[in-house]
Amino acid sequence: MLTMEAKVVQWPRISTWIETDKTGRRPSGSLQFAHQRSRGHQRIKVLISAQIQPTGTSNKQRPKVVSVSCSYKNFPASVLKSGINDSYDESMILKNKSQEIEPYLSGRCIYLVGMMGSGKTTVGKVLSQVLGYSFCDSDSLIEQEANGTPVSDIFQLYGEGFFRDKETEVLRKLSIMHRIVVSTGGGAVNRPINWKYMHHGISVWLDVPLEALAKRISSVGTKSRPLLHSDSGDAYRNAYNRLSTLLDERSEAYANASTRVSLENIAAKLRYRDVSSLSPTAIAIEALDQIENYLRDEEGMSFGTF
Repeated sequence: MLTMEAKVVQWPRISTWIETDKTGRRPSGSLQFAHQRSRGHQRIKVLISAQIQPTGTSNKQRPKVVSVSCSYKNFPASVLKSGINDSYDESMILKNKSQEIEPYLSGRCIYLVGMMGSGKTTVGKVLSQVLGYSFCDSDSLIEQEANGTPVSDIFQLYGEGFFRDKETEVLRKLSIMHRIVVSTGGGAVNRPINWKYMHHGISVWLDVPLEALAKRISSVGTKSRPLLHSDSGDAYRNAYNRLSTLLDERSEAYANASTRVSLENIAAKLRYRDVSSLSPTAIAIEALDQIENYLRDEEGMSFGTF
């Protein structure tokens, strides 16, 4: 389980936004071996990797295993029902993946885009923890600039246009920063100028099925979401209909992101029937996989394997 706290960005503490690289001693060796196990009538091969280091100065002492990870066709080990604690194993996979990718990011910010309720803040905090980045929510920064006025009140008092102007200004300021994971507002993708700023970093679209979005949002209420709030009717149906309209308006804009993370695809790979079964860590692993693909395909970078 990840234990590092996410560092949250606030405007008054600009000096904390850019962090120095952390240094540490690498394990002195690694070990990989394959193990076959059966699932039903199918035999599968599991690759188990172990990072090792000596436990003392004597050559006769046995090495100490400091980390172990398992994979099958790049699926997290939770797919394999191996009996290993799923959250621990996912965390190890995420840690290994982040260590592989982080040097190639060169400090660039990561912008998470997607519909409201898609998990941008939750996944963003996981990514910031494991990459050693700071984290910020663009809506929270807008509220700071409005003397703590909640987003819903900003819409009511000043209108959506005022809010979007503030959103663009926040993204402009963030575009010159480094080592930040940014959770953007659902409508930030509508303005081309916002993409100009976000393309200073790497943007990731969290693509979540409408049914899951409507279920999440209706279960917690829509009072804090000015584009969805309704005082009458079925909460789920109202949320679904409004989200469907918004997605139709924004889907082409979301496709401008550097890469896309489809929760439906993750659930299919992990053999889950519902995307609600996915952990934030599993989604973060897929996000890093897609970022790696982007860096390899668009920028010609090559990566070692763990």
